Amino acid sequence: MANERLLPIQKGFNFRELGGYQTKDGHQLKWHKLIRSGGLDELTQADLKFLDEYGVRYDVDFRSPQEVLDSPDRVPGNAKYLYAPVFNVDETKNSDGTDKMTADLETHPDSGYRHMLKVYRMVVNEHHAKLEYRRFFDALLANDQPNESLLFHCTAGKDRTGMGAVYLLTALGVEPETIREDYLLTNSASAARIDGAVADAQKQGASSDTVESIRALWSVNDDYLDAALSEIKHQSGNIEHYLRTELKLTKTEIMRLRELYLD
Repeated sequence: MANERLLPIQKGFNFRELGGYQTKDGHQLKWHKLIRSGGLDELTQADLKFLDEYGVRYDVDFRSPQEVLDSPDRVPGNAKYLYAPVFNVDETKNSDGTDKMTADLETHPDSGYRHMLKVYRMVVNEHHAKLEYRRFFDALLANDQPNESLLFHCTAGKDRTGMGAVYLLTALGVEPETIREDYLLTNSASAARIDGAVADAQKQGASSDTVESIRALWSVNDDYLDAALSEIKHQSGNIEHYLRTELKLTKTEIMRLRELYLD
């Protein structure tokens, strides 16, 4: 299979390879080892076959219990399913659907943008979230066979998954600018989904403020990532230190991750 950033999944979105990214010290992330994505609940048989042949052997699910109940993963045939709910409810609201989202936003003046800033602070600060990201790193360390991939996801593959990718790429020594570019890639990778949600809201007669809030909830933004990084700085000084003090990653584990995922 060709090495492509965006994977050709028929009934899913934001399925992306992390292979090929450069580290500060001149290494490169291996291909066919790390995939980040949106939901797996609508995958076709062809999608499942593609992911199985691609080498997916771990499926790490960051979604809340209700999201999993409503839309269970279709897990590739040879993959082990690992549950790591970052939040107990879907704080990102990406599982609400446009009808509920529009109704909520018309009633509550809090904008989607402000809500997302709050979500990113919660991801960084909540003790429970830290435990689940640590579980994610345990799975990454277990994925130690060549040509076997670990896939991690939430509903939209952008916030809980986005921060998982930020932590992982930082641990692997990728440049902050590259990490930010990967984070922002969601907006083009999920453009059809975002535009569809906005169009649905407009059809329902949503106000312009509500439409903007929906766009904010379904997109990623430099400001969201900056809100998380600001909290990290406040807690730990910098993100490398946060990985050690809050996610309990040891120097030995970081070295092991680099052995597994870098060329």
